[in-house]
Amino acid sequence: MINVNLVGNPNTGKTTLFNNLTNSHEHVGNWHGVTVEEKAKIYDYKKNKINLVDLPGIYSLTPLSYEEDVACKYILEHKDRLTINICDASNIQRNLYLTLGLMELGCKIILVVNQIDKRPICKINYSLLEKLLGIKVVYVNASDKKSLNKLNDMIISQSYDNKYTLPYIKNLDFSKLDEITSIKKQNLSIFEKIKLIEDDENIKNKYKINICFNQMEDVSYERYNYIDFLVDKCVTNKVKVYGYSKLDKILLNRFLAFPIFLLFISLSFYITFFSVGSFFSDCLSFLLEKFVANPLTNLMITIFGQNSWIVNLFDVAIIGGVGSILSFLPQVALLFFFLSLLEDSGYLARVAFVFEDILGKVGLSGKSVYTLLMGFGCSTTAVLTARNMEDKNSKIKTALLTPYMSCSAKFPIYAVIGGAFFGVNNIFVIIALYLLGIFIAILMSLFFEKTFLKSKKQSFILEFPPYRLISIKRTISLLWLNIKLFFARVGTLILAMNIIVWILSNFSFTFQYVANGNGISMLESLGKIISPIFIPLGFGNWGLSAALIAGLVAKEVIISSISMFNNINENSVVSLGESLHDESFLIHFNSGATVLSYLVFCLLYFPCIATLSILNKEIGRKWTIIGVIIELIIAYLISFFVYTFARLSEIYTIAFVLSIFLTLLIFVISCVVILNKIKNKKVCNKCPNCKK
Repeated sequence: MINVNLVGNPNTGKTTLFNNLTNSHEHVGNWHGVTVEEKAKIYDYKKNKINLVDLPGIYSLTPLSYEEDVACKYILEHKDRLTINICDASNIQRNLYLTLGLMELGCKIILVVNQIDKRPICKINYSLLEKLLGIKVVYVNASDKKSLNKLNDMIISQSYDNKYTLPYIKNLDFSKLDEITSIKKQNLSIFEKIKLIEDDENIKNKYKINICFNQMEDVSYERYNYIDFLVDKCVTNKVKVYGYSKLDKILLNRFLAFPIFLLFISLSFYITFFSVGSFFSDCLSFLLEKFVANPLTNLMITIFGQNSWIVNLFDVAIIGGVGSILSFLPQVALLFFFLSLLEDSGYLARVAFVFEDILGKVGLSGKSVYTLLMGFGCSTTAVLTARNMEDKNSKIKTALLTPYMSCSAKFPIYAVIGGAFFGVNNIFVIIALYLLGIFIAILMSLFFEKTFLKSKKQSFILEFPPYRLISIKRTISLLWLNIKLFFARVGTLILAMNIIVWILSNFSFTFQYVANGNGISMLESLGKIISPIFIPLGFGNWGLSAALIAGLVAKEVIISSISMFNNINENSVVSLGESLHDESFLIHFNSGATVLSYLVFCLLYFPCIATLSILNKEIGRKWTIIGVIIELIIAYLISFFVYTFARLSEIYTIAFVLSIFLTLLIFVISCVVILNKIKNKKVCNKCPNCKK
């Protein structure tokens, strides 16, 4: 087996190359922090097994963040392996800095120059570059699998034992190392010597050296001098500013940047939740009912009879519950499409730049934007990207704030319940809910920054990729991957939870079938215990309380649970939305104010169990518990204020928006008062050794 490390700067097409070589579907994007840990896969090529390890993007072998530390440690521990170092043809001048570091380490290197654009801006003399560096150089297009065969041929040829020299090393001053007695006894490699005079903490700790050499700038100067020499010899039509575009004068304008971003998000939501998304969801719902639900239900009735509990389980829990979620597949796919458009176009990096100043004032970094925006898709995977925070407190804050972003699993709740009461105006309610989650996240970050989790000053190195048209192949691949994950989620977790909820709501604690009113079900008993807690919020119905509990497994289960409680299936005279108006059904809403209160609570209360599990793994049990408690308190308080204010007005949409800002104002004032009391708290002087 041939072991290969895949190394490169962020935004060079590294993960795309990995996916095409190994036929994988790892998430890719043109921003820093997409890959946060090594990923390995074995693939076959011409009867050879190749183990390819994709490492997080790094700029040098001096780590500055979590994912860079992961990559650097792995490279140092496996430096004898073949290393594929990928560079972007349009940005080769900076990418070569990492190449020189790998050469200093003594790695066996194949330099892969990725021509992402079909018509590259730079023209490179590859044969001359290979001759000057003394390593194998091959150019490919990482998106074109056919062009990767020559790379695979080079890997299995075993002809990459590089014999290279680095002429700039003779210009470095190692005289201070010769003065250290303990160093003289060690047989240091060139890499270790260079890292010592660069004051690399890991190498200095290894040899127990406390001297400050302060020669990092000298080493960088010599490397860049050599890179300039290589570029002058081998590259024509050099790019003066990588990633620069005249569009940035508009999209990064200090007055227009934020409104343009909001316009893009609002337009995306409108297309997803209404016009296009709504049309395809209705079509899918019709097809599922006519060609799947009706034939299967009739078959079950023929086998077991009309009144069998098995038919009821199949009809209500499986067909009704799962079908109510499956109908939202087109809208979920559209949401992921717009997120991929944001990434692939190069605009996401600009968004991080726009929000850097805003988030910096509340103790976060522009890097947090990546995590928070991914939270609109799935909170579970978004929390993992918080690893790229170099400051521990910033990482904890970013992870805790991610559940406030309205993930795609909450969308069916907004669409069904909100759509039933607000109709066309529901778009304003949905946008307000998304904005509410963002505002609460910012306020909570400010609260954490001023109290328990003060951030250190963070470096924010941001690379602007060029604007590009989205890749149709990549977009289809991404959508197909998310569709498969959606089906897997519906077919396993949601289906299993629907069956459990159905059993709990149709059997008593003595396991008696109570669907016909012969007794009280287990779920009703539990729901009635906790339902009084929600009376001040306007929804004291035990069914709504039970649906919230079921939603801890997956937020989509809230809608499927409501569908089961109201016994909605393909034979029902009324739809799920219509049943929410009818008092004859178990779950119904008395007013729009109650609806708004319930939607806000669904937005802000506990995240799903999968997210809680990842939070516990990433930031620890203590902060996970603290975060959950804070989320529950905030969800309760804001839902209470929304319900109290909205029920005073018949124009619920306007009242909802106003109540949000009123609630936020009260929340901010309360935080300021609390913080001032903490800051101005008097010190007791009675006990000389007391620091309280």
